[in-house]
Amino acid sequence: MTVLAGPTAVGKGTVSADVRARYPQVWLSVSATTRPPRPGEVHGVHYLFVSPEEFDRMVAAGEMLEWAVVHGRHRYGTPRGPVEDHLAAGRPTLLEIDLQGARQVRSSMPTARFVFLSPPSLEELVRRLVGRGTEDAEERARRLRTAEVEMAAEPEFDVTIVNDDVTRATDELAGLLGVSETGATSTLPRVAG
Repeated sequence: MTVLAGPTAVGKGTVSADVRARYPQVWLSVSATTRPPRPGEVHGVHYLFVSPEEFDRMVAAGEMLEWAVVHGRHRYGTPRGPVEDHLAAGRPTLLEIDLQGARQVRSSMPTARFVFLSPPSLEELVRRLVGRGTEDAEERARRLRTAEVEMAAEPEFDVTIVNDDVTRATDELAGLLGVSETGATSTLPRVAG
């Protein structure tokens, strides 16, 4: 299993979508969240959009591999069952999650590979966050404060991929997952960090 994390607006969703499109042999976990969908997001594809009450039920029932409050506002988490099923089937598995979630997974699944997706610069990260236009000024400020903390966590990860070009970053991630666009899967050793 490979865990992909990084600061807000770094392009985790874009890289993950490119993996999904170009490397269909990789199973990409779909996180649950209490936040409302952004324009164009589809329930069950981008996220499982659930009520706070349903999220509470899932946590209480032990159905979450990890979960966290992100940006001090909404909860995100990874449903445990599908991850365990795909790992048991031997399928390359990718979790795209936040820093808090990555830390929880590291404690419960230390043999996973942890990949930090980094922006080419803090200035570029700010440009991406402002440019996507999905958050108001207050939310952007909150996310930028969170991003500074998230950037400082890079040394906790096994590998860093700089997202200066989506295709290149995706291909580098696919190489770590041991897959190719032809559909072949190889077994690669876990990279020690």
